[in-house]
Amino acid sequence: MTPFAAWAVARVAGLERDSLTTQLMTGTPYVAAASLVPLLLSALTRNRAVTAVALVTTAALSLSVLPRAFRSGDPAVAAAGTPLRVLTLNTLFGRAEPDAVMDLVRRLDPDVFSTQELTPGMVEDLRAAGLEKILPYQVLEPEWSAGGSGLYARYPLTPRKDLFEAIGHNMPAALMTVPGTKPVEIVDVHPFPPLGRQVYDWTAALEALPSAAPDTIRILAGDFNASLDHAAMRRFLSRGYRDAAAVAGEGLTPTWPVNRRVPALITIDHIVVDRRVGVDAVSVHTVPGTDHRAVFADLRLPSPS
Repeated sequence: MTPFAAWAVARVAGLERDSLTTQLMTGTPYVAAASLVPLLLSALTRNRAVTAVALVTTAALSLSVLPRAFRSGDPAVAAAGTPLRVLTLNTLFGRAEPDAVMDLVRRLDPDVFSTQELTPGMVEDLRAAGLEKILPYQVLEPEWSAGGSGLYARYPLTPRKDLFEAIGHNMPAALMTVPGTKPVEIVDVHPFPPLGRQVYDWTAALEALPSAAPDTIRILAGDFNASLDHAAMRRFLSRGYRDAAAVAGEGLTPTWPVNRRVPALITIDHIVVDRRVGVDAVSVHTVPGTDHRAVFADLRLPSPS
């Protein structure tokens, strides 16, 4: 029982600090499920003290995880407002198959497409495949490394250079003019992964992301290299945001790694929205050539006051 109880305390109190404990915390959904085993065993022993600890442990872990599997929020809010469809994909050093990316774009018809690990070669491949005909407006910061990122949009984009300090990879931000509502800020998120000493840059990057503002609707989409079981990610969300997948009941759908011998295990790709934004639906899609799944959200922007 002891390891599960210790894990529950660390998860609830947000005690992870170093790289190892931060990485381990992504396994919380699996630990929550496994905690049923010591709960049943303790019940068989008829030891009331151990059973009580086991019950509290399983309850704490379950309450941390299960809400993501059920839809939350006001359905009326999700149904109202101006539609905005958002797609995000880490292209794995530009190795995602351009034709597969285009098939996904044509099928989902996003208004904005946030890309990470976008290389100059991938930019050219997507241009040749016809992406600019569908999403003609762009704010791109490609690199021949994991640092490249870019925004493609159906509506005009105005770069926001001084919105926040991008710590880690390139994280372009832009103000998008959407017909029928106020302009919306879009941020392409991609901090370093919390490996080794990079865990401190990862924490700083999440802390540097802009908080929600009363006069601005902001959407952040990308590879956060963080799950909702990370205290740093939860602190960021507490600054006026919601995870769209968790609102839609898809918060436990893993997004990494895919197209490997092992199945996808953890959820580190997110579309994060201002709490005033309605979430109609969220879906996750596998794209050949990359180890991340694409995340798509059908959103509803609040009516301008």
